[in-house]
Amino acid sequence: MSCIAQSCTGKVGKKIPGIFLRGEKKYLVSFFLLCFLHVSAAVFASCASAASPVVEITVNSGRHCRTDAPVSIVLEGAAAASPRLVETTGNRRLDVPCQIDKSDPPRLWWILSGETPAGAVRRYRLLDDPNGPGPAASGDLAEALVTDSFVQLQVGSAAVLRYHHKAWPPPAGKNGRYRRSAFIHPLWSPAGTVLTDVQPPDHYHHMGIWMPWTKTVFDGRKIDFWNLGRNEGTVRFKRYDRLESGPVYASFTAEHEHVDRSVAGGEKVILNEKWTVRLYNIGGLKDGYRLWDIESVQRCAAGKPLKILQHRYGGLGFRGRRSWQGDNCDYLTSEGKTRVDAHATRARWCDVYGRTATGIEGVTIFSHPENFRHPEPMRIWPEGHIFFNFAPAQIGDFDVEPGRDYVFRYRFYVHSGRITSGDAERIWRDYAQPPTAAIEGIKSSKTK
Repeated sequence: MSCIAQSCTGKVGKKIPGIFLRGEKKYLVSFFLLCFLHVSAAVFASCASAASPVVEITVNSGRHCRTDAPVSIVLEGAAAASPRLVETTGNRRLDVPCQIDKSDPPRLWWILSGETPAGAVRRYRLLDDPNGPGPAASGDLAEALVTDSFVQLQVGSAAVLRYHHKAWPPPAGKNGRYRRSAFIHPLWSPAGTVLTDVQPPDHYHHMGIWMPWTKTVFDGRKIDFWNLGRNEGTVRFKRYDRLESGPVYASFTAEHEHVDRSVAGGEKVILNEKWTVRLYNIGGLKDGYRLWDIESVQRCAAGKPLKILQHRYGGLGFRGRRSWQGDNCDYLTSEGKTRVDAHATRARWCDVYGRTATGIEGVTIFSHPENFRHPEPMRIWPEGHIFFNFAPAQIGDFDVEPGRDYVFRYRFYVHSGRITSGDAERIWRDYAQPPTAAIEGIKSSKTK
């Protein structure tokens, strides 16, 4: 509520007895004029005393048309305790849901809503306004809900994905070495269909969406973090750095340990990893899609490098739902390849899809252009079930050196129905070449 609205409600909302007597008309004009001047003085004094900087922001769509694209900008030196984002493009004065994350420095997030033509510029003002509508708009919030076993990201009551910090038990009758945490399952479609699988009978070590390396060497020892049955290595949850909910996104940041089980006398942590998973509050059942990102930051935990050896798989993996098998499912890559010819090729994105009780549903996985060896080679099964893996080690060895961060970023577009190559390209451009946001200046809040 604005300052004026608050003052008018508080000062002149009460009826004055006898005010409409005919003989007092000439005094009423003076009376109301005095009241107006008194109220106006109080209002503007109140607004001025609450004055805070106004951050002027412009967003340029660049060379591409945008549709409901996430946007963010660093707010170093311009953070707001009570953020209110107002779009001021042309004659607009529209409150826009916004959210400030907990990073250092903080970053403001919002959605470039609707369609924005190529070359268009949209303008915003970020106010620090405790009396404004706040960052939320009508509609459901995106939430990160935590239990003793997992954190679930959802929009309103609609679950989207579940990340497990508690170790998932081994399959019945199998060795405890198959116990595993730090993975995502289920991933739900907009219609509520589970699209991932864990511990399928053909590969007990497959865990929904997960990210271990396979053929590695550390300090002369061979370590396989992928094939748990070998008991050479595993990946496990350590702790959460932060969890966030709000009108624009829900997210969690979790720390992982890549553990060497082959070392004499116990275990040794070889890699420290940090996952940040962010679900955007766009799409849904009516629109037929959900959108979320994952970032993995890996660093050596010891003073020696971990050598990743050339191998056909290892890295970000996706195991599709168990009913996807044979002719009821397929792949499509950014290069137009399918199940029959996509393995060991490179692509910017790959769509995996299949038939479910509600029709065709699937997941398009996008690789960020700054990823190592982008466009990344892929492990794709030519028959049987759906398994997908961006596998940079396919084209040669590489070292994870001490003192450096190795960053891998991917976007997931979870959809109902088939996705066209044109739509996939549009989504990839929003990810790889996002709209550019810039702070144009900081002005007095009196200009709002």
